[in-house]
Amino acid sequence: MAREFSRTQRVADYLQRELALLIQQEVDDPRVGMVSLTGVDVSRDLAHAKVWFTRLGSDSAEEATEAADALNGAAGYLRTLLSQEATMRSVPRLRFAFDSSVGRGRHMEELIREAGERDRALDARRERDDAADGEG
Repeated sequence: MAREFSRTQRVADYLQRELALLIQQEVDDPRVGMVSLTGVDVSRDLAHAKVWFTRLGSDSAEEATEAADALNGAAGYLRTLLSQEATMRSVPRLRFAFDSSVGRGRHMEELIREAGERDRALDARRERDDAADGEG
């Protein structure tokens, strides 16, 4: 069981590295823009791979729809290029999906920062009120 996980993980890591280079060098579609691959999930039988990506300036899947469509349109071409380089018997079918976790993380950071600012403002107000009560 551990060996199977190890193989799928090695294939996923390989695909992520190679696809990052291929997208940068071979995909000329302007809809793709600046993308970064955040991970690859490979099925146990190594037949399918879901490639997670983020796109500069896009925090939601709706904002990255064009990029996802372009990448999924180029998936066959990218798979062909991978098969020419790879020593694997067969290259998994590729499907690209937007990774919204980065945008959610940014939103969570903003919420935490806002809560901290509100706490500091509330503490300052309490200190002022305490000082005013002590004078009177």
